Amino acid sequence: MQDNEKKNKKQEIYREAAKLFMEKGYNAASMRDLADRVQLKASSLYSHIGSKEEILVKICFDNAHRFTEGMDKVEKMNCNTAEKIESLLKLHIRTAIEETTAVTVFNDEWRHLSEPYLSDFISMRKDYENRFRKIIKLGVEEGDLKNVNAEVMLYSLLNSVHWLHKWYKPEGKIKAEELEKDIIEMLMGGVKIER
Repeated sequence: MQDNEKKNKKQEIYREAAKLFMEKGYNAASMRDLADRVQLKASSLYSHIGSKEEILVKICFDNAHRFTEGMDKVEKMNCNTAEKIESLLKLHIRTAIEETTAVTVFNDEWRHLSEPYLSDFISMRKDYENRFRKIIKLGVEEGDLKNVNAEVMLYSLLNSVHWLHKWYKPEGKIKAEELEKDIIEMLMGGVKIER
């Protein structure tokens, strides 16, 4: 198999594994199920992938890095804190509707990571939340955001977009742009001080 073919097959394996984990759950999904989906013998699958956990690690950390990189960009933006929070919400919304399968695994199956991956993943998640919290606190101090407890605001915002990956259907009645606009308007209306 050529390098390019092998790379494409590996990407297909990750995509199909994410779908399988989403449908069956990580624990119930087997490598044999995955091999059937990608039309390989189970023994051939291992020439592409070391283990089921390797796939879970990749899906979880690819998404964690996506959010971390998004946070890096937002922190460097030359704008007020309300605009930074709006950008972070857009990152969550777009990721949820563009990467539905991977986000489902990222949100629901990360608990199955073994050590040291589990601790690393939790650490990345806490770091992201701490950085988000810091933006909120600064926004309250600077008068861009309503004087609401930072914890309440943080988890209200994050949980308000947490369900999207399970609900949104591209072929549905609401288009992605309209959904993003409505969610941003509603959430930012609840936290932003209008001037």
